[in-house]
Amino acid sequence: MIRASIIASVFMAIMTVITSFETLAQAEVEWISFEEAVARSKKEPKKLLIDIYTDWCGWCKKMDRDAYANEKLAAYINENYYAVKFNAEQREDVEFDGHTFKFVANGNRGVHQLAAALTNNKLSYPTTVFMTEELEIIQPVAGYLDAKSIEPILVYFAEDKFKEVEWPKYQKGYQSFL
Repeated sequence: MIRASIIASVFMAIMTVITSFETLAQAEVEWISFEEAVARSKKEPKKLLIDIYTDWCGWCKKMDRDAYANEKLAAYINENYYAVKFNAEQREDVEFDGHTFKFVANGNRGVHQLAAALTNNKLSYPTTVFMTEELEIIQPVAGYLDAKSIEPILVYFAEDKFKEVEWPKYQKGYQSFL
């Protein structure tokens, strides 16, 4: 009896450790600042994915839950992009490409000049901006995207498919990994 109890206790302890390691291994997007992404990209080139959001944006929060929280997508993003969360209403200046981008107040709110520049002055929240390894804008994609919607877009840009095939044709033949 005592032996069976000890074996059961050891088994439970091992299962707890394994579960803990599995939890730690679960992928989350490694969000970094825009400045950090630029610095990393200069040392080790990688495309940038920039999630432009605001604190009050409900669709932004929903996209965080429905797309970026997906473990497979998070792992893919971390492997292929430097991921940036950029608050379009942040007050801190950002130095980039020889320019200082500032917050411009407008009533109770306002907008950061970098958010406007990255979206070609077509501000919508959320907007996902993709940049090349050379820090050039590939495409801003406006609006909420769930995991199934953003997955082919992530792959299209990460694997440079946008240079070879037009989006409608690519999208038709896309095979999901989710």
